[in-house]
Amino acid sequence: FGKILQGEVVSYTFHFTNTGNAPLIITNVDKSCGCTASEYPRTPIEPGGTGDIKITYDSKGHHGFQSKALVVVSNTIPSQTTLRIKAEVRTPNQL
Repeated sequence: FGKILQGEVVSYTFHFTNTGNAPLIITNVDKSCGCTASEYPRTPIEPGGTGDIKITYDSKGHHGFQSKALVVVSNTIPSQTTLRIKAEVRTPNQL
């Protein structure tokens, strides 16, 4: 996210394509922090189909460089894929 102001809520959407030969089923997106939230497809993504995983980060109470990992659990090999978001959280007097 680059430099953001402490207290900002920012989002990023990861776009993906199922390049496999079977429906892709995402069963969960595990968070490393209560400051993150995710939205992901709850229905199978057919081969060749596309989908989005939206990650929202709330910087309230955080400062400095932040790196948060989210683990996508699915029926792929390997069954876990890590997504990472990064931000530099600054207070108003640091901008």
